[in-house]
Amino acid sequence: MVILPPLRALLLGAVLALAGCGDTQTGPIQVSAIGGPPEMHNPNLETTDATGAFLLEATAQGLVRFDALGEIEPALAQSWIVSDDGLRYTFRIRRASWPDGSRVTAEQVAGRVRAVVSRASRSPLKPVLGAIDDAVAMTDQVLEISLKGPRPNLLQLLAQPEMAIFVDGRGTGPYQPGEQETGAIRLSVPRPEDDEADAPDLPDLWLRGEPAAQAVARFTAGDADLVVGGNVGNLPFARAGRLSDQRLIFDPANGLFGLTFASAEGPLADPAVRSALSMAVDRDGLLATLAVPGLQPRLSLLPAVEENVRPQTPDWSAQPLPMRRELASRAISALDAPLSVRIAMPDGPGYRLVFAHLRRDWRLIGVEATRVAAGAPAELRLLDEVAPAILASWYLRHFACDSSPVCSTEADQAMEAARIAATGAERRAQLFQAHQLLSVATAYIPLTSPVRWSLVSTRLTGFRPNPFARHPAGTLLASDG
Repeated sequence: MVILPPLRALLLGAVLALAGCGDTQTGPIQVSAIGGPPEMHNPNLETTDATGAFLLEATAQGLVRFDALGEIEPALAQSWIVSDDGLRYTFRIRRASWPDGSRVTAEQVAGRVRAVVSRASRSPLKPVLGAIDDAVAMTDQVLEISLKGPRPNLLQLLAQPEMAIFVDGRGTGPYQPGEQETGAIRLSVPRPEDDEADAPDLPDLWLRGEPAAQAVARFTAGDADLVVGGNVGNLPFARAGRLSDQRLIFDPANGLFGLTFASAEGPLADPAVRSALSMAVDRDGLLATLAVPGLQPRLSLLPAVEENVRPQTPDWSAQPLPMRRELASRAISALDAPLSVRIAMPDGPGYRLVFAHLRRDWRLIGVEATRVAAGAPAELRLLDEVAPAILASWYLRHFACDSSPVCSTEADQAMEAARIAATGAERRAQLFQAHQLLSVATAYIPLTSPVRWSLVSTRLTGFRPNPFARHPAGTLLASDG
């Protein structure tokens, strides 16, 4: 991909400003997260950026957590049992203490779980946690989560940073916050005051939140071991650093990267017009420009791996691009007036590149596109989210009628039936029906999968790419490293 000279000049200036700051092969691990300063926020009430998510995972573990490969391992829960019908998860809490020395109780943990699904919660996971019927402490050390229907991938949701367990803004580690500098905080594992348990053998680290250009410059100057929070919008900054393929690592993330409709009025009320916009996009050309290894074009709302629900591709998917554009052009030319659309998307050179491709493709069929800020009034919005679990409902619920102006009440009914389905087969059948209805409605213009990247130094021998793009602090060094 061609990098504009001003971008490389900006990065070079940042590198020169940071030159000589230190050698990260010794001392605490230096982590730069692309985002705001590291501050503890309640993810039920506020959006969590890459810095906040890393801090939550490090200092406020949940019942379970992800390992380096994205597999589930114990955290606050030392063990768990799933009932034969899949409707009850029983967790035994390990002996753990809050920073003030008081014991963690099952009731406190159950309270946090209930808070995530409460009416007041604004957690991004709330829509897919509707199957949780209740969370109840059975004893001081045992809690039970009961479900309305079986969810084999519930543990993946419980491992997300939004499910962190904390009280008064403090969690149980394994790291605890320490000294602070401007925009950075030191995290360390406290030594136990008694012989109950050994402290994890984890190195101290510094977590810093900063813009992408500064994070890449810091890594390029040798003053950071890890950069997290990379997406397609800030990818050009990583490319400008001219780093080797061994240092620029992409996660094989699943999720949604495409366009949602913020309006179902005027010409966009017609599914044929929405379909014309989708069929005119040259996805192969866009991916060739992004040049992300393994990235594939997407024509369906669902990827192929979600709960064995077969993806539905549109009728035109087998046609070559020139024929698709001819059909799209006919649909647009039949309108009473020229079509203009605004696309709301975040700022960033990579997002501007995506917009440039869309504008070019749509001009070829007679549609004029304008890019506006992410929160501005618009007809379409760019959606760039990683799926938190292998869960078809996460994709579909983005297009429920309480979330999207382009929807299907019949699809909503199918999703609700899937939520309480007694068997996996019944659930899959209902989700498949919802997927069919939303596909016919063209509720979404898929482009590809989300792009998530990190910069990783040779020091971090435990770092592994994974489908959830989660890289907790405790996984960065291999056990023999």
